[in-house]
Amino acid sequence: MELDILGLLLYCIPAIVTGAIAYLFFREHVENENNRRNFLIIKDLQKEAFPIRLQAYERITLFLERIAPAKLLTRVNPTSSNKDDYENLLIATIQQEFEHNLSQQIYVSDQCWNIVLAAKNATIQLIRKSNMQEKTDTANKLREVILTELMDKSAPSNAALSYIKEEVSSLW
Repeated sequence: MELDILGLLLYCIPAIVTGAIAYLFFREHVENENNRRNFLIIKDLQKEAFPIRLQAYERITLFLERIAPAKLLTRVNPTSSNKDDYENLLIATIQQEFEHNLSQQIYVSDQCWNIVLAAKNATIQLIRKSNMQEKTDTANKLREVILTELMDKSAPSNAALSYIKEEVSSLW
């Protein structure tokens, strides 16, 4: 009886070991195949998403260029000599440009989008501060004060543009 059990074990143990090894190899093969498929899917998605992301960076760059005070002031002329009306017109133009490009935030990093927001808000703040100065009494004087302010420092959108260029160069 003991011989039969020992003989049975001698036949079963190699079969169990062979089965376990086959199972491990099969599991490893299936895992590698899943990883390969996931890699190919991600690669294809990136191939399709990359041009869209670049286009988003281009549109944000265009937005920042359009709200740069020097370019904004030459593009948006005052409708009257009232400085408050001109301030409101400039801010409304910035807001309209921003809302037009709002959807681009899903294609860029959170940090990049926050920098774009900061540049927009800093530009609006620059316009408001310039309008509050005592020497600003007309719309044309407001334009002059804003441009004079930018002679000493760079426009807020320049820092955001630099960051975008850095982020885009890291995509390669």
